Amino acid sequence: MSSPNVVAALALLFIVGMVWLRTRMHYRRAHRRLLLTRAGWGYFGVLLLALTGGWWAAPAVGQALWPSPLDTPLLTRVVWFLATYYLFIPVHHALRAQGVEVFKGAVADVQESA
Repeated sequence: MSSPNVVAALALLFIVGMVWLRTRMHYRRAHRRLLLTRAGWGYFGVLLLALTGGWWAAPAVGQALWPSPLDTPLLTRVVWFLATYYLFIPVHHALRAQGVEVFKGAVADVQESA
């Protein structure tokens, strides 16, 4: 893998980690393990599809929107990843407004606290 691709792959992993942490911090833990719900699996599945789709589509989209010698696949991929991160903030807020949880406490932990 070339050096720009390594940087883009690290950026992709960083964005996945940031979405995970940002989403997870909205759920109370109180010494409980948090598990992904079915909706959470879908949420992160769509995130991964958007990011991997951006890996392939971003260079072409960037070249079409901004044909410039400064436009590189690395730059357009990182911009795509950041845009995806900021898009998933209101997506999570919309899910929470509908009462859909991405993370939930483990069943054993809930039974112990009752």
